[in-house]
Formats: sequence, structure tokens, C-alpha cells
Amino acid sequence: MDAFYASVEQRDHPELRGQPVAVGGSRERGVVAAASYEARQFGVRSAMASAVARRKCPELIFVKPRFEVYKAVSQQIRAIFADYTPLVEPLSLDEAYLDVTHSPSPLTATELAREIRGRIFRETQLHASAGISYNKFLAKLASDYRKPNGQYVIRPHQGLAFVETLAVGQFHGIGHVTAGRMNQLGIFTGLDLRQQPEAFLRQHFGKAGSYYYAIARAEDHRPVQPNRVRKSIGSETTFEHDLTTLAELGAALLPLAESVWQTCERTGARGRTVTLKVKYADFQQITRRRTGFAPVATREALELAALELLRTQVPLDKGVRLLGVTVSTLEGEQEPGRQLVLGL
Repeated sequence: MDAFYASVEQRDHPELRGQPVAVGGSRERGVVAAASYEARQFGVRSAMASAVARRKCPELIFVKPRFEVYKAVSQQIRAIFADYTPLVEPLSLDEAYLDVTHSPSPLTATELAREIRGRIFRETQLHASAGISYNKFLAKLASDYRKPNGQYVIRPHQGLAFVETLAVGQFHGIGHVTAGRMNQLGIFTGLDLRQQPEAFLRQHFGKAGSYYYAIARAEDHRPVQPNRVRKSIGSETTFEHDLTTLAELGAALLPLAESVWQTCERTGARGRTVTLKVKYADFQQITRRRTGFAPVATREALELAALELLRTQVPLDKGVRLLGVTVSTLEGEQEPGRQLVLGL
């Protein structure tokens, strides 16, 4: 879906149409959950601190999220998908993979995508974009290629050439930090990545190196999984400048906790394990976690748990370049091993 939350708000509130809109908290420590395309022209993006977003776009209109409405619209859209294939793997309320290999429709995948997008608009008055290809990695790349309200096809004979021209930072699964590390190794494009031996990539990126080796060759054998179970909910950020004090780190941690909590609220998921990820200026990385007998029930409790884990790392003897917060052991999951009490 195109700018899903913001588009729903613009649909339901005509006075917001054509305006720069951000769904999320407007307070100093708020976070943007979604931005309209009008707001994106000013550089406003999801997961951005609200204070930063307002500086980029002084006319930005903040709207309180209505997750129950978004969930209801998402269910409408999934019902449309079900008319074409049972193999639907939701990634979030506004995104999913569909395997239409054995769809009962006589249409081609490209025609199906066009028909589905048309039905979504007729039934919800919202625009969707689609990527069509022979594996999940390429379909995901293609889905961003003609946004908003468009679709793009990567055919089997085009996959390798399409991938080799892209900057590695454009690859789904390669974030800003990893792309920077690749750049330091002289890897800037898909072609550069494809020229690296798998052993070299595993040496520098661990198990993910094998994934990078495959996608550089436009290979992705992951099936569409209709019953995929979410194992964790997390958020992380890399800082422009290394942080060196508890006050700085604490202020940076709160938007991350809020972003995680927004996803918990949106999906209804709750978890017992809170994990703090810290990457230092020298790229050393540590994680600290605590698991409770009951799920974390409020945003304030999540913030407190993350801050308590952070305090175990001070005083600092080097700067911090990245922080992350994750909630796992989600309701319904079992975690092996000894359970520790998480004091909140």
C-alpha cells in the first residue's frame, strides 16, 4: 500500500488531502509512524523523530494513529487477496507477498497484479503498488520501483542485470550500516557484491554473508509462507555522531522503544523478552536481554526495561554508533532455558 496510514487519514478527512501529513505523536519525543507523499517531499520519513520531522516541514500536520481503522482496512485488502490465491504472507498491515503460481485465475501475474490493485482502489479508495517477479527478493525490489500507484515486472532473464546496477543500500535486507561496511570493503553495487566469494562475505557479515551472496545473483528460494509467525519486534538506529553519555543514549533510546511499542499496539503482539543492542564506534557489538514471566504490558514498562539494560553498560569507554531495542518471546511462543524475572 502507498503511504498506508497517511492515505487512510487523507481518505477519511478530506481537509488533509494534498497536505503534508504525519501519522504519529507530535510531542518532542514522538515518532512518525507514516508520512504522506506530500510530507516525503520535505524529507519526512517513517520512524523519524517528530521533532526532526517538524524542522524539515514546519507545515507538517500530525494525526493521531487509528490502528483499529488501519487493521480493518488491511483485512479488507487481505480478503481481496484470498480471491486469487491462498498463498499470502503478510509482512505488516500494509504489505504482503502473494504466490500466484497456481492461482485459479487464467490471468498472468502481471494482469493479476493490475486487477488486484484496481479492486483495492474500488473497494477502499486507496492506491497500491505491486512488484512482480520469480522470487520474493526481486518482487520486493520491483514493488518500490513504480511507487506510488504503479507496478513493475522483473522477468527471469532480467533479474541478474537488474540487481547488478543497484547500489547495495537499495537491496532489501541491507540496511544503512551494512551498506556502509560494504562500501568500506569496496562493495558499492550489486555487481561488486557478486564478485565477492561467499567465504569473504561470511567472514565479514557472518551467516548473512550467504544471503548476500545469493541475492547478488538474483537468487532467493524462500517460499511464500501463509502462516509465518512473527518472532520479534525491533527498531534500531545509527547515529550521525557517536554518543558518549548516558543522557544522550537515554534520549536516543526512547524513540526506539516507542517505535517498537507502536508495532506491538498495531499487531496486538506482546513479548516477555526485552533486548538492547549496542554497537560501539569500533563496530564491536553486544546485546543484553531480560525475560519476565509476563509480557511487557505498557510503553512505559518497555522504556524502563530498555533503560535499565542501558545503565548496565555505563560508564562508557568508547562512543556508541548504534542502538536497538527488540521485544521477543511473543505471546504464544516458548523460549527454552531458564526464565529470568524482568523487574518493571
